[in-house]
Amino acid sequence: MNWDDIANALFGGAAQYGEILALVQNSVWAGAVLGVVGGLIGVFVMQRDMAFAVHGISELSFAGAAAALLLGFDVVTGSIVGSVIAAGLIGWLGARARDRNSIIGVLMPFGLGLGILFLSLYNGRSANRFSLLTGQIVSVQSGQLGVLVVISAIVLVGLLVIWRPLRFDSLDPQSAAARGVPTGWISLGFMLLLGLIVAVAVHIIGALLVMALLVTPAAAAMRVSTGPVAVPLLAALFGVVSAVGGILLAIAGTLPVSPYITTISFVIYLVCRLVGARRDRVTRAA
Repeated sequence: MNWDDIANALFGGAAQYGEILALVQNSVWAGAVLGVVGGLIGVFVMQRDMAFAVHGISELSFAGAAAALLLGFDVVTGSIVGSVIAAGLIGWLGARARDRNSIIGVLMPFGLGLGILFLSLYNGRSANRFSLLTGQIVSVQSGQLGVLVVISAIVLVGLLVIWRPLRFDSLDPQSAAARGVPTGWISLGFMLLLGLIVAVAVHIIGALLVMALLVTPAAAAMRVSTGPVAVPLLAALFGVVSAVGGILLAIAGTLPVSPYITTISFVIYLVCRLVGARRDRVTRAA
């Protein structure tokens, strides 16, 4: 092999990668938006000990999307309807943690069973069925990106509006209630916002892997910081790195995008956990 062959292999591959990247730029933007909003809302998910709720909502979102696929409706709309119903039920009936976990435990198998039933009745492309479970971020169309951006903007604005009372209620619910914070309405509002972002996350990354962007980045950030500003910023950063990094790696290989996203997210969490443990040891030694 001469130098011309080497140069052609290197720069030809780079040019091909650039062409593929241009074709999936909507996916990159979708991953970045979802990483930011998922990381921010994930902080409150962790503070309110609601990681289990994310999975419960995703199962009903999966059922709604599967029903829409079967009936020929818009899949994103079906996903949103399923998520909002699940979030509303959890927020309305699950005021206490014990009640909430019981409700989620009931909704999860019900939603998963319905979704499997609808998919078994669907006679269309098998890729459409598979994408509901593992996502289809590498095939995001302009219209889908627009829906994602609009819903993410609604969730972000909603979070900013209730940020202070939500944070107070998340860290000290008893004191928040005593100070007159409408904790019931705050909880319900947060659950509806969570339902919306879970719905679009399910469409992008799939029902089985949604926690990789709505839980893991925030969990990692809370391992290395406790600041009220640093934790959300780190969580958003970790979410973007996981989503965008996963897409950039996926288009260079032959594997689906989801394993890359989940692996990057998990590695970030492990590194943050090690850094946090080392910092704690140094603090105790001092």
